[in-house]
Amino acid sequence: MAKTTRATLAVKQAGVAHTIHEYDYDPDADSIGLQAARALGVSPAIVLKTLMTLVDDKPVCVLLASDREVNMKRLAAAAGGRSARMMPAADAERVTGYVVGGISPFGQKKRAPAIVDAAALAHEAVFFNAGQRGLQLRLAPADLVKALGAKTADIAG
Repeated sequence: MAKTTRATLAVKQAGVAHTIHEYDYDPDADSIGLQAARALGVSPAIVLKTLMTLVDDKPVCVLLASDREVNMKRLAAAAGGRSARMMPAADAERVTGYVVGGISPFGQKKRAPAIVDAAALAHEAVFFNAGQRGLQLRLAPADLVKALGAKTADIAG
């Protein structure tokens, strides 16, 4: 597996301290994030899933613990919108340039504003997709927020 992706290059160019972790991706898993946490041997609370959403029909990238769900009303409010919904998978792939299961908040074809669930900041480090199925980046959540220029908000339901 190649360990260099658009996401890993973007994190490196941002000068953020990070590590790259491979795991055995299971395409049949019910939850990619939960399966990644099991394979990495870490708590699902520190493996963030990357979700592409639409807030007032504009793309917004959301990161939250893999064992949590997004509260769409809270997300809409955090993004300054009126309504939020999940982006269809085909649209998420087209907008980001990544395949579902490998979508990273870094190195997207068309960068969307990002919102990180505030609970992520309670951890020393978090994992998130590195732009390829079976590949995760690990870094401090404050560095994630800063490098993405992301907002933080309580968006979990």
